[in-house]
Amino acid sequence: MDKEQVAAVLEEIGLLLQLKGENPFKTRAYENAARILGMLDDDLEQLVREKRLGSIQGIGQALEKIIEELVLTGRLEYYEKLKAEFPDTLFDLLRIPGLGAKKVSALYSRLGICSIEELRKACSEDRLIDLPGFGRKTQENILKGIGLVEENAGRHLIHEAGGAAVSLLSRLKGCPGIREISVAGSLRRRKEIIKDIDILISTDQSDEVMDYIVSLPQVGDVTGRGDTKISFRLKEGIAVDIRTVSPVQYPYALHHFTGSKEHNTKMRHIAKSKGIKMNEYGLFLGEDEELIPCGDEAEIFNALGMAYIPPELREDRGEIEAAREGCLPLLVTAEDMRGILHVHTNYSDGHSTIRQMAEAARAMGYGYIGISDHSHSAFYANGLNIDDVLSQQAEIRELNDSLGDFRIFGGIESDILQDGSLDYSDEILSSFDFVIASVHSQFKMSKADMTKRILRAMDNPYTKILGHPTGRRLLSREGYEVDMEAILKKAAERGIIIEINANPQRLDLDWRWSIRAKELGVLMAVCADAHDISELSFMGFGVSVARKGWLETKDVVNCLDSSSLAALFMNN
Repeated sequence: MDKEQVAAVLEEIGLLLQLKGENPFKTRAYENAARILGMLDDDLEQLVREKRLGSIQGIGQALEKIIEELVLTGRLEYYEKLKAEFPDTLFDLLRIPGLGAKKVSALYSRLGICSIEELRKACSEDRLIDLPGFGRKTQENILKGIGLVEENAGRHLIHEAGGAAVSLLSRLKGCPGIREISVAGSLRRRKEIIKDIDILISTDQSDEVMDYIVSLPQVGDVTGRGDTKISFRLKEGIAVDIRTVSPVQYPYALHHFTGSKEHNTKMRHIAKSKGIKMNEYGLFLGEDEELIPCGDEAEIFNALGMAYIPPELREDRGEIEAAREGCLPLLVTAEDMRGILHVHTNYSDGHSTIRQMAEAARAMGYGYIGISDHSHSAFYANGLNIDDVLSQQAEIRELNDSLGDFRIFGGIESDILQDGSLDYSDEILSSFDFVIASVHSQFKMSKADMTKRILRAMDNPYTKILGHPTGRRLLSREGYEVDMEAILKKAAERGIIIEINANPQRLDLDWRWSIRAKELGVLMAVCADAHDISELSFMGFGVSVARKGWLETKDVVNCLDSSSLAALFMNN
């Protein structure tokens, strides 16, 4: 087993132990071990064979033996016995919003419920109302959650689909018959929700490539196979469509299968107005349908009299008109990011120290981070009391003295209370380099009241950034109702920075609203919302949202160096 597979098993053991009601310290040990392996730079098998696992902090003797067994044999008897204690369908219940391991364990042990269908029936019979820890409101929310799970069946977050695609492409690149290969479809356009993975292959040996594909260990059920297309499900359940084309057809097919449908339709209309037929096989001129040779997508756009349109923009939201007029934005890139904001540490609900987060960010090439642990109202996240704030600020000052040209900004993620106030006094708020104001409670307020609540928080003179503005959790929780137009206009008026939360479960602000924010002149911040070192990599997802939202370097505060950002925080 490789590092990712071992980490997945350890994480599942932690979950199984929670379902059994085991000591939380024991379950946390497995969860922490999974997280540690996820952040390892060293080769895991080499560590095991050299007996160096035990030197890693957080990996004790018992865990060392478990990891060794997994790496060397590919299986773990303890895990298999533990898993056999529960029906497979029980794990489906954990996909329902609001149902954690403790509640699922109660449903199973007290009512014998081990599937979504059994849970739906129990709710319809009001059997959860008198169950300790549940009640009528919880029962109603569970029914809504079941509906949400069913509605989102077959849909995946971008990091899940993207990770699976990267793994699959790395295997496919070992096939000698493949000349060129690329992800296409909504994943290439960097949509936040992915239904399936589309892959395009250039080859003169389609049959041999198809045979190679079905031999791969990731491939599960093959649902269709033709001369140039194969469809299957990966073993983790994600649907994949792979098409093969000739090398000559590849650029045209890549544009076509990247989409979107609306973008392609308008492109064909423009081609037709020029006497050109456009499809996945090429650009064909006149009645004789002579192929217009194009070596890549840029030449396709050029042949139609327009600039190259990056895949993220191909949603028929004005990109074609802008390309024809030569006024497409120069989109922000990951390389433009000078620093990371919205970073949590072990002062609140993070898993790494300030120094660890800073050194990891510096190793990634960034020049600064912005620490913003939870404020004291966030008791569920170990929010900082006044003594914690003072202690953390002192530590940040000491670290800044020792980290050379790397800077740590000392901030806070302050809860927006129900009345719109922030949960520290002005005296405390004034001591931070920046304040992120975020809603973490009372999501069911009316649209008018929620809007009023957030607008009041934005009027606080110490609010610099509005965090995850809609509160959404993709595929699990709808955002709260809020007048986003009013929020963005207030941001423009007050100079408030709007967050693009890069956590792939949030990606909030939505890229569609980012376009409007740019029109209003609102500055945006791509924020990792990282709770450990591995989550600093979330920045890439945030950059994708910024690009889909037409943002340039001038629109994103992370593109500023630390001195310029400090001045912005000071003057706003």
